[in-house]
Order: sequence, then structure tokens, then C-alpha cells
Amino acid sequence: MEPQFKRRDSGQLVLPGEPLGVIEEFIPDAGTYVKDGVIYSKVVGRALIDYLNKRVSVFPSREAKVPKVGSIVLGQVSNVQTQLAAVRMFKIGKHALSGFFTGLLHVADAHTRFTESMFDICKPGDIVRAKVIGEKNRMYHLTTKDRNLGVVYAFCSKCGEMLQQKGRGGLQCPRCGNIEKRKTAIDYCKGII
Repeated sequence: MEPQFKRRDSGQLVLPGEPLGVIEEFIPDAGTYVKDGVIYSKVVGRALIDYLNKRVSVFPSREAKVPKVGSIVLGQVSNVQTQLAAVRMFKIGKHALSGFFTGLLHVADAHTRFTESMFDICKPGDIVRAKVIGEKNRMYHLTTKDRNLGVVYAFCSKCGEMLQQKGRGGLQCPRCGNIEKRKTAIDYCKGII
């Protein structure tokens, strides 16, 4: 599959893995790498494209935050299937990310015990704390296997009210009485987002 290229101006913010050009057009410089003849950004930063000398480089941005393997992130569950949940990450620890990033949570990485379905782990709209365990092509792979990881805020799938914890993993809606299962973090509903 060919990467899509758009003409870039110097100074544009780029993220790791973004294509910047091809080796037939530019010489790769600092902050870049080459794969299959395509030059990609290695870091979050500003692209410097020197059309006169045919060089492309990326200068790292110190204030920009992106997830890395080992990062603890906060995100909102955007989609759940039987084996997989998509999480839209927005924070690393207490720091806002420099944009939104998508993480995937597989059922095998969600709980220390066997769980048949992601619907017993989280639901769309839940806020989860997870750890980044892998990254490939700007897609982050997450785990919630630790006690301090998991759902930190959950909402009733019937009426939308915030669920209250009733025992380990059991949540109940104070408005309609609906009981739901989640893999909750040890500090469920106690943290600050």
C-alpha cells in the first residue's frame, strides 16, 4: 500500500510515522527514518523541508506528548467488539497528549483472569486507565491487567448515569438500579481526570 503524500511546508507539526517524502525526492536528515524508500518522521516535531538542497528533517518538539511503550494513559472507549476495544487516548499520566491517539485493548490483555468477552471489561463511553505495551504504525496496543489499571469511570448503558461500585467489578446505577460488569481500576471513581 502506497503512503498518501501531501505537500508540506516547513514548520508543520508532524507525528512519528508520518510520511514526509521519498528518497528519490529528498535526502533524509535528523529526526527521520527510511522504510521501503519512504522517509518518515521519527519524532513529534516540526518538519524542515529544504527544497533547495533536497533535504528533509524533523526537529523534536519538547512540549508535545505522545504515548510510548510503558506509558500509563487515560482514554475513552470508543468502540467495543467481542475480542477488542478501541480507546481514544487523551492523557499520559497528568499531561494532555499532543492530539488524540487510538489504542487497542485485546481481551487477552484486559484481565489477569480469563474473560470471554470485552463487553465484561468495558463499554463505549467508559474512561479507562491503561498501559501501552506495543506500538506499530501509530496504533498502540494496551493492557489493563494491573490492579491500578482498568475502568476509572463508567456510565449506565440504559440511562447514562455514572455507575457506583458494588463489590469488585460489579457496578450499579443509582438511578435505574441496572447492574453491569467492568474490569475496574482499584481507585474507580476516586481519581481526577
